[in-house]
Amino acid sequence: MSRFFRGGDDSSSDSSSDEEELYSGEEEEDQQVDQNDSDEDSDENASDDSDDDSSSDDDGKAKGASKFLRDMDSESEDSDDEVRAKVKSAKDKRLDELESSIKQIENGQKNGDWTLISAEYDKLNRQVIKLQDGGKAPKPYIRICAELEDFMNEALAKQKVTPKKMNATQARALNAVKQKIKKTNKEHQTQIDAYRADKDAFMESEEEDEVVVVKPKKAPKFDVEPVNEEMDDEGFATVGKGGRTLQYTPESIFKHLRTIMESRGKKNTDRVEQIKVMEKLNEIANTPYQQIRVLLTLVSARFDLGSGTSNAMPLEHWKAAEKELSSLLKILESNHDYVVVENAEEWDDDEKPPTLQPGEKYIKVAGSIVSYVERLDDELIRSLQSIDPHTSEYIERLQDEGALYNIIFRGLLYYEQLRKDEALQIPQDSINRIVMRRLEHVYFKPAQVVKTFEENCWKSAGDKVESVITPRAQAQDAGNLVNVLCNYLFSNSEGIIRARAMLCQVYFLALHGEYYKARDMMLMSHLQETIPNFDVLSQILYNRTLVQVGLCAFRKGLVYDAQNTLQEICGSGRQKELLAQGVMMQRYNQVSPEQERLEKQRQLPFHMHINLELLECVYLTCSMLLEIPLLAQTGSSPDVRKRIISKTYRRMLEYHERQIFTGPPENTRDHVMQASKALAAGEWKKSINFIHSIKIWELMPNCEEIKTMLAKQIQEEGLRTYLFTYAPFYDTIAVSTLGSMFELEPSKVAAVISKMISHEELAASLDQVTSTVIFRKGVELSRLQSLALTLSDKASALIETNERTLEQRTQGTSNAFERQGGRGRGGARTGRGGGRGGARTGGNPQRQAGGTQFTGGALGAAVRG
Repeated sequence: MSRFFRGGDDSSSDSSSDEEELYSGEEEEDQQVDQNDSDEDSDENASDDSDDDSSSDDDGKAKGASKFLRDMDSESEDSDDEVRAKVKSAKDKRLDELESSIKQIENGQKNGDWTLISAEYDKLNRQVIKLQDGGKAPKPYIRICAELEDFMNEALAKQKVTPKKMNATQARALNAVKQKIKKTNKEHQTQIDAYRADKDAFMESEEEDEVVVVKPKKAPKFDVEPVNEEMDDEGFATVGKGGRTLQYTPESIFKHLRTIMESRGKKNTDRVEQIKVMEKLNEIANTPYQQIRVLLTLVSARFDLGSGTSNAMPLEHWKAAEKELSSLLKILESNHDYVVVENAEEWDDDEKPPTLQPGEKYIKVAGSIVSYVERLDDELIRSLQSIDPHTSEYIERLQDEGALYNIIFRGLLYYEQLRKDEALQIPQDSINRIVMRRLEHVYFKPAQVVKTFEENCWKSAGDKVESVITPRAQAQDAGNLVNVLCNYLFSNSEGIIRARAMLCQVYFLALHGEYYKARDMMLMSHLQETIPNFDVLSQILYNRTLVQVGLCAFRKGLVYDAQNTLQEICGSGRQKELLAQGVMMQRYNQVSPEQERLEKQRQLPFHMHINLELLECVYLTCSMLLEIPLLAQTGSSPDVRKRIISKTYRRMLEYHERQIFTGPPENTRDHVMQASKALAAGEWKKSINFIHSIKIWELMPNCEEIKTMLAKQIQEEGLRTYLFTYAPFYDTIAVSTLGSMFELEPSKVAAVISKMISHEELAASLDQVTSTVIFRKGVELSRLQSLALTLSDKASALIETNERTLEQRTQGTSNAFERQGGRGRGGARTGRGGGRGGARTGGNPQRQAGGTQFTGGALGAAVRG
């Protein structure tokens, strides 16, 4: 021990003094104990080192133990005085911080810096919470609050008078300070009034009031009253921070609600605990106003649980929110003095509820029923998106749609009631939004399901309730209900809502087989021209409506219309993405996580889907009935070979023909390809068997009628294909023979042939006396002759282009050349009456018969000329 201290030098004394300075901020008791212990150690060390050899330096400085412990014995008195001068109590430190914030606020007042004032005022309010004693705030805080309020009022007055506008940042900070002062000064209004009454006397009493030192505590989350504890059935009571029981009384409901509302959106907020607190507040609420306020806050807090973009609202909280929203509507229906409107002002007084003033009919509560209804609807859709549709859980969850539809119906009745009083100024947009929600739950459902929904809603509403928009008599029929809702939106809305209402009505009409009405409404709306300017959800609804119109045309037997309507969606190969029924896998394009998240949010619930396999089957069947006769008509003719109705179908057909071995059909596509191959070969019965064996037809209503319609269509197209293919081999053929071959009535055969002759698809004539078809024979062209005529047409077109260009450059001098030589194309045409020009102007030429050597059109007329 002594040898260690003997090795000390000057640096040891310096380091020890530095360490003592470093730890000088500790409490006085710890310092005194350490000092006493060090004094005892120094005495022992001094006695131990007395026998050792020790010497002093030339300057008289001590070495060894006396040097190491110099600060603790020789200079202990001076150092202790300095340490004691630096140590401050916790309250003094907080008061210094308070004074510093007040100085910063005063500097901000001098410079007009409201951003600085707002930041320092927030800090000041946090510091005052720790300094309050028995509810009394420090006097400097009261002084700066009063002065800041006067300064703010002056700034607001100047802002109204002077034309110069304040900076946007400063203006926001000024408004923030205004709201904060309005809230905080209300809590200390008594002290502020006392300060303004006599400033000097109020500030002189500061020292006497702040004698008692209170250990700072964090402000409790809720107001606590130290009264008798309320025990539950098991003998437990709710305990808050500080170990005291939380008491909920009807008088403290608004204070608790304000505390909860202020903590919304902050980090580390226990939302579930807040919901439990509000459930207890709802139980003890004894006035309609208290119940309305608690229910509005409680439903909002439940919606916060599902605020994430990918998280669905928990099922139990959704059902609780639905019941609470239903209770809220029931309270509002029974208490007509209270109305929940969006343009109401917030009631700031937590001590007493608002009362009816003279000349007022209603007590307005700030809120939006339509927003709650929309959010409840969105949460149900998000929940259905996250559930596997092939499980019983999806069916159970879908049953909640009936309760949601009832909420929408009651919300519409409530807004109709408010709309009767023009003094409330209910915006038309709110009614349009809730009517649109009701329409969106109806338009894609069968009429029987809609009727059940409506019956349940009217039964729960009672016999005395009547709706202005949807009267009880008209709402019982689904068609009338959709028509009434859409007509209301047509006359009272505009923009996207009006367009969506039009699409919903067209969808409903097409779903129930009214094709011509749906088609006419779709064409008259001109939405096909403006739909790219709408939002994505409206574009999805447009695609769904277009597909439903095409399916309706197919059920009516209008094959051409169905194929033409479905071409835009099915021909793209992106049916899933366009109908929002799945996300397409991007092979080459990288999709960002944000885009993928948005795509998943747009997906429709499974019960709203259109069967994609059925859609593909209808599209391919219609394409087959149109493409196979067209392929037989064109053959190898080069002038009409480029005509293609469906590229998707042609690609599938070519792939199927390239296969060396073709097995029995396994899926819908294979059935259609095999039927196409049989129809092209003239085996129409085999084609019908392939089409009828597709099981997907059973999903369509009136399945047997659709199969019968398809059989007739295949018979007719088989007849057309046969005539196009084998007409060159016939001079005449009896109508009865064709009827027996395709099992068609002679009148039907004659009608098909007459239509083909009228459209110049067949070079023949119909003899009604003998009931035979007489084919016109023309010059049969070889493949080389057909190509030569094609080259001649292209050369003629090139010559005409060159002549027009020459006339423009020579300004008409080429006409003189034609008159002199007579070699121009116009002269050649007039000189040769039998040339191509003569043949074109001579009348309406007939086309040659179909088949592999069929030329058709102007090409055949040129050959005959």
